[in-house]
Amino acid sequence: MNVVFLVGFMVITKKHVLNYELFGMLFISLLGGILHFTFELSGNQPLVGAFSAVNESVWEHLKLGFWPAVLFALIEYRTIRKETNNFFVAKTVVPYTITAIIPVIFYSYTAFTGESIFVIDITSFFVAVVVGQILSYKLLTYKPLSNNLEKIALVALVVLGIAFIVFTYYPPHLPPFQDPISGGYEIVNHGH
Repeated sequence: MNVVFLVGFMVITKKHVLNYELFGMLFISLLGGILHFTFELSGNQPLVGAFSAVNESVWEHLKLGFWPAVLFALIEYRTIRKETNNFFVAKTVVPYTITAIIPVIFYSYTAFTGESIFVIDITSFFVAVVVGQILSYKLLTYKPLSNNLEKIALVALVVLGIAFIVFTYYPPHLPPFQDPISGGYEIVNHGH
């Protein structure tokens, strides 16, 4: 059954929104995979490093979900925002979900294994993206929340983006920011 709901003067089906969110799962996952390699492929260009993984730390891998989710939100802003509710809350939930789930899974399983397992790391990324997009769909098709919540969500999204950029160049000396290969916190100069 295709459920229809009203937003403003438009009639939109939940299936239409669901299709966008399903495509978002693929978009975020594929672009995130590409961003793992763009810093090295760019010749270690500092600007590219703001949006790509610059080392193998947990923190740097969280950018691989954040930036594609933000880019997809910008695409949806132009295409379906007026047809949905709670747009900024929904689109902020996605990257925050990704940045919560990946470290929880990573630190949970490595507490037992003592080492990173590539297949689990990749799977946790996909799980985080899928959960984020499902939550986004639920919020986009839920009754309207307060405008203040929309504003808070947008600020929270911008703050996380700023943190990703700043901590690329000035990482705190904490475990999520440490490159397990070099043992350092800095941008790794791959292959040079």
